[in-house]
Amino acid sequence: MARNLSGYRRTLDLFEGVVGGVAPDAWGAPSPCARWSARDVAGHVTGGQHMIRALAAGEPVPDVNADPARFSPGDALLAWRTARKECAAALTPEALRRPVPVGALGELPLADFLEGYILEPLVHAWDLARATAQPERLDPDLVHHAFATAQLVAAPLRAAGHLAPPLPTPPGADEQTRLLAFLGRPA
Repeated sequence: MARNLSGYRRTLDLFEGVVGGVAPDAWGAPSPCARWSARDVAGHVTGGQHMIRALAAGEPVPDVNADPARFSPGDALLAWRTARKECAAALTPEALRRPVPVGALGELPLADFLEGYILEPLVHAWDLARATAQPERLDPDLVHHAFATAQLVAAPLRAAGHLAPPLPTPPGADEQTRLLAFLGRPA
């Protein structure tokens, strides 16, 4: 079972850096996520920390897609840091072994789920960076890992209407461009 959560933590660090770089007047900016503002994107990923904490504790998970801005009211960076700290405290060795539901994949230990969860905060870091005119370059190692996960989870997400159809990529496109296009985001 996977125990090295360094990729997961590095992705959270990357996301935190983007949240910290949002100008105070940019939270209402539209994002690449249909009908979501920059605050909605930050709230969605912050809500993801609440979701993981709930999974770790065996509690019901919150809906992080409905009104996601509720997870990041006011100071979005403070809301993020608080949720991240509470989530990290819940990730005990016992919690990391807890089986959690992963859609069509059945159940996986939480630690293994987190290895694949890198995709979520990574891509939304790009969404938030794009929405708020920040640098959009992502860590190539994390992109590579996230792309593998994306190929496993894209079909059910598209079927549920949570993911746009893939876009064409130019010949010779780098892996980040290919990942974003696969997820329906024009890079």
